[in-house]
Amino acid sequence: MKNKKAAILLFVLAFIAGGVISYFIFDTGPAKLSKPVVGEGIYSETFGVDKNINEGTIDDYLNREDTVYRDMRMLIDNAAYENIGGDSYLSGFVRGFEAVPFPLIVNVTGLPPEVGDTYQGDTLFTLTDEGKYIANYDESLEFLEFYFPRDKNIFLMCGGAGYAGSMKSMLTDLGWDEDKIYNVGGYWFYEGDNKVTVKSDKGEDVYDFWKVTYHDIDFASMNRIEDEA
Repeated sequence: MKNKKAAILLFVLAFIAGGVISYFIFDTGPAKLSKPVVGEGIYSETFGVDKNINEGTIDDYLNREDTVYRDMRMLIDNAAYENIGGDSYLSGFVRGFEAVPFPLIVNVTGLPPEVGDTYQGDTLFTLTDEGKYIANYDESLEFLEFYFPRDKNIFLMCGGAGYAGSMKSMLTDLGWDEDKIYNVGGYWFYEGDNKVTVKSDKGEDVYDFWKVTYHDIDFASMNRIEDEA
């Protein structure tokens, strides 16, 4: 009887030990990301698109619990991106990305003359001619920290990588860790398996925007700093 109990005890201990070993060997969590590094070529160097994580490889980096996925486009942009081969409408996105419109976060500068101006209304921040970001609302920084959490990796995308690159520059200038922020490029160049099409086949100008997780900004509910005097 004693030998039988000893055998059972050894079996249980071996089973537990095996589980612990398997956990550390096989269940190590998400793969460690390489540090952001700008790719080569005019496109990558102009907008700061990452060399390793971009439109061509993003499918390998989706669904990570340590990462947030942000598409910086508006549902309908005032700028005529069709003039440079793009789309003013958010006609589709990569599954898992949530839209947080960059033109509502800060005034946009440096757009190609062919596309004209984007949205010109209220923004959370103002980028000055000296390159400083000035908060326009008490909640401006809180909004950024909620949708772009400092303790997560942040994957940024837009139509052609411009808004994403500008958002990365802004976050970095405001103190976010640049080693956790990736400009993963433009949806217009994405050909992967996680495409969600928003443009409907019901008509030329019909879009199923209900598919988009879109975080609009209700400025009327915020406290504008200049109005507090």
